[in-house]
Amino acid sequence: MPASALAFALAAAGFHALWNLLLARAPDVESATAVALVTAEVVFAPVAIVVWRADRGVWPWLVGSGLFEIVYFALLATAYRRAPLSVVYPVARGAAPVLVLVVGVVALGHETSWRQAAAVLLVVFGVLLVRGVGRADPGAVAFGLAIASCIAGYTLIDNQGIEHAGPVAYLELSMIGPTIVYTAGVVRLKGAVAVRAAVGLPAIVAGVATFIAYALVLAALSRASAASVAAVRETSVVVATGLAAIVLKEKVSALRLAGAVLVVCGVALLAAA
Repeated sequence: MPASALAFALAAAGFHALWNLLLARAPDVESATAVALVTAEVVFAPVAIVVWRADRGVWPWLVGSGLFEIVYFALLATAYRRAPLSVVYPVARGAAPVLVLVVGVVALGHETSWRQAAAVLLVVFGVLLVRGVGRADPGAVAFGLAIASCIAGYTLIDNQGIEHAGPVAYLELSMIGPTIVYTAGVVRLKGAVAVRAAVGLPAIVAGVATFIAYALVLAALSRASAASVAAVRETSVVVATGLAAIVLKEKVSALRLAGAVLVVCGVALLAAA
């Protein structure tokens, strides 16, 4: 895995942990998510125009990715309202790279090495140790697995689509549909007043971080395989755990520390693959 792709994926992990934390803490998760999505599209539209690069071949990939993104955000907001972040997030982020690797190899005929596969599994196992799911309720785990399936779906699609557009332009285009559909749905269900009430610094920062995080992922995908990028992104769980220990003063057990070490080892193995 090239050093540039590794750097982009690791940076994406940090921003991803941030926006998930901000949305999960929101009083109205669905409305805050709608505000975040609109913020991201509006703020980065000028940037996308300046660095615009996209050809006609990008449109089928944008449609496919957009469908997965709509379901992803709907499931994510619902999950954060009904289940703990500490269960949904690690299951979703931990299962995604395994699904990417399996689908890529079995269904799409992608080539992979034993070292790459071992590295992906090492990262996943480490992530699960960091925020273990042994006592998690089945509903929360089901949400996590469904979200993981969406992540795997749009990651595999975007890995092909990014060949037809620059990262920022591709993301701006791919999120237009999901933003309109999701926001319209929230407004219809909860009313415009609820969405306006969710406008605030946390939701706005979450929106900016959302866009930056996935723009970094797309930049990484243009330089490395989908399985490698998906695995490195899962270090966001370790980032979130570190922030919890430093900022929230949560106790980090030996088991969670061991999981963090395994993630680092997996990332190092991927970088050498």
